[in-house]
Amino acid sequence: MARGEPGLPASFTWRGRVYVVGKLLAKRKKTGSDRGDVYVRRHLFEIETTTGERMTIYCDRQTPRRGSRWWIYTVEQARPPQ
Repeated sequence: MARGEPGLPASFTWRGRVYVVGKLLAKRKKTGSDRGDVYVRRHLFEIETTTGERMTIYCDRQTPRRGSRWWIYTVEQARPPQ
């Protein structure tokens, strides 16, 4: 893990249900600029849970007075086996 980069949580609770991260599929960063300097503003992680849902979760950098806080960006329900 790079210095200053948030670590992917092993599990999290959303809408009263606990999700366990099974696999990291991809990660990326969104940047923004301020007075000519480029900064990383958001870290996005595409994950697959142990129950098969695919989600994109993210953490904004330097959120005022909240510290690190995770958000869910997208959810794709698990497909039933065929």
